[in-house]
Amino acid sequence: MGEHIAVLANPFAGKGRGAHAAATAVERLRAEGVEVRAYAGASPEDTVRLAAHALSEKPSALVVVGGDGTLSGILELLIRHAVPIALVAAGTGNDLARALDLPRDDPGAAALLAVRGTPRTIDVGEVRSDIGTRLFLTVAALGFDARVSERTNRLRWPRGVLRYYLALLIELARLRPMAFRLSIDEETPRGAPGTLIAVGNTASYGGGMPVCVGAEADDGLLDVVHVRSIGRLRLIRLFPSLLSGRHLERREVSHRRAHSVAVSAPGLVVYADGERVGAGTATIRLRPAAITMLMPSEA
Repeated sequence: MGEHIAVLANPFAGKGRGAHAAATAVERLRAEGVEVRAYAGASPEDTVRLAAHALSEKPSALVVVGGDGTLSGILELLIRHAVPIALVAAGTGNDLARALDLPRDDPGAAALLAVRGTPRTIDVGEVRSDIGTRLFLTVAALGFDARVSERTNRLRWPRGVLRYYLALLIELARLRPMAFRLSIDEETPRGAPGTLIAVGNTASYGGGMPVCVGAEADDGLLDVVHVRSIGRLRLIRLFPSLLSGRHLERREVSHRRAHSVAVSAPGLVVYADGERVGAGTATIRLRPAAITMLMPSEA
């Protein structure tokens, strides 16, 4: 069918930034003499359908324009087709692009990685829960942070990272501990009451908050951060160290690296890549080296 690159866009990502980023990406690739076949999804379901069609035509690379959730929504297809991926970050948080040192403010430069980038295989997270099996790329949040994500999705103002911080303040006012039961690497489940559990394939969520500082997308391990039950004032005191990545030094925070994590709690929900990916009882694992990302040569 001829050598070409497919560009798959979520034009609604980042409150409409996806449409502009997609146009810039296509223009830059065509200026390089590349044959481009462009697709724009009108909904998550439409994006999956278009991704399947684009991949069936066997592109040499797939440029995905959107946020972390856009890419997460087509991971099963990407794993099956093993096509190299260039990510043009156009979402709200763009934590995967941050983790991989991809261009976040230059859609054209990000798109050109489809022809000039260096391949790097990365791991993909898997959540199996009462609502099925879902895949993710960055951090799976359980507890307070999951409720913040759920609140963020409900808010319509402000834009960008500030919306996340507003949601955080709202949920802080409603803070209550979670009766977690936790098993790491198939240990006997134990009671682990806490404020939150974060399970990271990469370091940050919420647009750069390094909750799983040190996590790497290609090390075959999950980083598990548990914050025990604490009150509002102590949680507020924790925020500055969380924003600076120094929270792992605090006595109310524990950190382990693991191959699998099982968590349950009454009312448990799991959020990752900005989407609800689990509920009830959740088992989180990795699919090592599952997809190939195209990276800047110096990365």
